[in-house]
Amino acid sequence: MADAPDRRQLVLEVRSQLDEWTARARSEAYAELFEGDDPVLSAEELRLLDAIDSRLERHGGDGVWGTDQYGIHSADDGQSTDALGVVCVYHPQVTSDSVLRGLDDLDDETEERINAALWTYAERVTERIDERLDEYLDRG
Repeated sequence: MADAPDRRQLVLEVRSQLDEWTARARSEAYAELFEGDDPVLSAEELRLLDAIDSRLERHGGDGVWGTDQYGIHSADDGQSTDALGVVCVYHPQVTSDSVLRGLDDLDDETEERINAALWTYAERVTERIDERLDEYLDRG
C-alpha cells in the first residue's frame, strides 16, 4: 500500500504528463478512426464536422476538436498505485443549437452519426492515455 505523500506525488507526476499523453492519443485516435481505409464517418460527414468546428470557433467558442477533457481517477480510495486510471470527463458533441442554427446539412441522422463518432473518438483517446499511464507506472 502506498502511503499518502507518495501517492500524492505520483498523482502529481502523472498529471504533469497528461497534456502530452492527451495530444499524442488524440492524434492516434483521429488517424485510426477518421483516416485510412475504413473511417467511421464518410468524407462528407467529416467535412461537415470540420465546418461545424470552424463555425463554432469563429463565433467565439472552443469548436469541437480539442474540447474533450480527461482526468486521472483512483478506483480504490487511494490505497494502491495500481488503481490509477484515466476517465473522459467531457465528450464533445454537436447539436443543431451548438452550430448557431442555419446549418442545413445537419439532419438528425447525421448529427447522431457524428456524435457517435465523437464519443468513440473520446473513448479511444481515453484508452490510449490509459496505456501510457500503465507504461509510466510500470517503469516507476
